[in-house]
Amino acid sequence: MKEYTILAFGSAAVAVLFDYFLRTKLLVNKKFWIFWAVMFVLIFIVNGYLTWRPIVQYGEEYYLGIRLFTIPIEDFIYGFSLLTMNISLWEYFSRKFKNKFPS
Repeated sequence: MKEYTILAFGSAAVAVLFDYFLRTKLLVNKKFWIFWAVMFVLIFIVNGYLTWRPIVQYGEEYYLGIRLFTIPIEDFIYGFSLLTMNISLWEYFSRKFKNKFPS
């Protein structure tokens, strides 16, 4: 079974739901996609080093086996979900507390 694949895509779906239900509208914001492009490059550099050395190894039975150079595509999907969920929560709570405690 491809547990890492299932978890990566599941977490991406949850991230999209966070954006929708918290009404942060990240996925339609150009700045978010520019930020994601920068993070993609950084993820590529760090994960590329870790998987090329190989400091981090993946069991073939746990992911699709599709790699971008040495990095499983699930790493990029999972990275997307982590960033999206965190920024959604940050935006939501920033908006919520800004209204309660105006400066």
